[in-house]
Amino acid sequence: MHQHEMSARSVFDGAVFMPSQMKLLEDFKRDTHPDKVNLAGREYVGEHGHTTWLPLVRKIKQQIATDPTLTPEYPPNLGIPEFTRRATELALGKDSPAIVESRVFGVQTVGCTGAVRLGAELLRSCYCSSSSWSGPILLSSPCDDSLAGIFKAAGIEDVQYYRFWDAESNGVCVENMVRDLENAPEQCLVVLFASGHRPTGAELSHEDWKRVAEKRQLFPFFLMSAQGLCSGSLEQDAWPVRHCVSLGLELLCAQSFSYSFGLYGERVGHLLCVLKQNLLAVQSQAEKIVQTLWSCPPMEGARVVATVLSNPAHLVDWQESVKAIAERCMLIRERLRERLRLLGGPWQWDHIIKPGGLYCCFGLNTQQVEFLVQKKHIYLLPNGCLNVSAINSRNLDYVAESIHQALSSKL
Repeated sequence: MHQHEMSARSVFDGAVFMPSQMKLLEDFKRDTHPDKVNLAGREYVGEHGHTTWLPLVRKIKQQIATDPTLTPEYPPNLGIPEFTRRATELALGKDSPAIVESRVFGVQTVGCTGAVRLGAELLRSCYCSSSSWSGPILLSSPCDDSLAGIFKAAGIEDVQYYRFWDAESNGVCVENMVRDLENAPEQCLVVLFASGHRPTGAELSHEDWKRVAEKRQLFPFFLMSAQGLCSGSLEQDAWPVRHCVSLGLELLCAQSFSYSFGLYGERVGHLLCVLKQNLLAVQSQAEKIVQTLWSCPPMEGARVVATVLSNPAHLVDWQESVKAIAERCMLIRERLRERLRLLGGPWQWDHIIKPGGLYCCFGLNTQQVEFLVQKKHIYLLPNGCLNVSAINSRNLDYVAESIHQALSSKL
């Protein structure tokens, strides 16, 4: 990979793929058009058109609120022990060699963003013998531009990009991705989406993941923000992380429970650290860093997650809810593809029915996206990345017809 190529893509990623979602939301709220649709949101939206509590989560929250044995107190700096244990098992599996061999520890964080920031700080202080290490970090092209900002805030200025999405084929450009990773410098950190790449929703096959895992000169930092919501299976969505652990690799993994539990405002995150040595020293360093970042994490959401994951009946109930969400998103994709196919045209739509969780990328250009926003009042991310869960039986036909018009019109 050449430096000038990486620089060009970094400009593209920040300016084109990920605008301010807050601005899109504000524009949507001000829009008075009766048929307006917000497909740029981050939350899971049900058939009724708005977010809601999972029934189990609401039940557990009520139980916690009325539990006389719970007292208001600060949690440990590294979080609620039961939460970190259960979150680790959810990601790696109870029989993971890393757990059996005591090569892993977890830290409760303030959301997935906090997990990434803590991971970045640990990398700065512990990754290698040189205290001046500052990168490079490899991010996917495209990705959320806030990721680069998080690493830079931790003092890691050398942020580069590997090719991931191919707009022409509307899929992952695996060969380019592998080539860029092969050409990356040693002691380079590569950020990988374990499942449901954001914002495209694209997935790698197991064979593709095996090729990525062969790049032993790299240190993987996985993001797993919606385990279970992509394929409907907790094990399937965690497979890339578990595969790398089975190979004996060291890695970091930032987990979020916002999507899978509907705890968007609770900021329930977790940083998983799998190491070969110096585990206690790194854990001690993590505690020092946490004291300067947020001191101690919020408790209520983590208590909900720990309660569910530690109770077999609750766990089954939650897994069924997660699977139902994934299946609904898949059904929306299939219905949308069928509507677009019936409207005609030379376009192929098979890529949108591949499992990818909430997000899907249509590959629309800037003019087509502007047409949808300005003329049709359909709000989505640039280049046609959208949250499929916000499509329902009431707006499906309108969304499909509007996308067809955007593609057919001479803008």
